[in-house]
Amino acid sequence: MSEQHIVEIPQSVLLSAQSLDDLEDWLAAHDPEFLEEIRRIRNDEDLADRDKDFGEILKRWPIES
Repeated sequence: MSEQHIVEIPQSVLLSAQSLDDLEDWLAAHDPEFLEEIRRIRNDEDLADRDKDFGEILKRWPIES
């Protein structure tokens, strides 16, 4: 059985979200695994002085570009 994660979304976020995209943005901005991956990639790329194609990241995370 897969592990389920419960995310508490503040009422203010639910009331102010005008679309599912707004809610998805909030969830991504508060997902520690996603944020860590973005930080790691950014640091790696900054140190290597090159840009990263984020298409590969988008394939691993349920994000529409």
